Amino acid sequence: MPTPIPVELPKAYRLLNHGPTVLVSSAHAGRGNVMSAAWSMPLDFDPPKVAVVIDKGTYTRGLVEASGTFVLNVPSSAQAALTVAVGSASGRDEDKFALHGIRTLPASRVAAPLIDGCLAWLECRVIPEPHIQAAYDLFLAEVVAAWADPDVFENGHWTAEQGGRRSIHYVAGGQFFETGPAIGIQK
Repeated sequence: MPTPIPVELPKAYRLLNHGPTVLVSSAHAGRGNVMSAAWSMPLDFDPPKVAVVIDKGTYTRGLVEASGTFVLNVPSSAQAALTVAVGSASGRDEDKFALHGIRTLPASRVAAPLIDGCLAWLECRVIPEPHIQAAYDLFLAEVVAAWADPDVFENGHWTAEQGGRRSIHYVAGGQFFETGPAIGIQK
């Protein structure tokens, strides 16, 4: 995989704006985990903010609450089976990274790792909102660093063909849609 390129923070929202399923990686006190999340979205441009639902029953939730950080990893269609697998078991019982042979890259600003092979990565710092976290399992965060695979994202935009690798969108029952070709509209 090519070395990830930095994405200007005011353009980081473009990594999530099309609604992909994400892998949420987390780490605290020497323990790490990864879970799937179909419900995430950008919230603001500058500083960039995101929202993600992390159920109170997940191991990831405890790590995120303890560390105050996480990474949103945008997997490719080649990682669909992995996305289902890490979303179907708890990290309390097993090391998902070891079990699934998940390679990681170090993040630049948070302890949670970047998952190798993904299309994009957003390093996030939680914006404490105890009420919405408790009531709705919704976490708001500021994006403190953003990265993309240069084969799929360049000059602040997804490439037309995405190097043959596309993001995925969960539609229930173990089924995903894959992002399709770009449609350009001239202004």
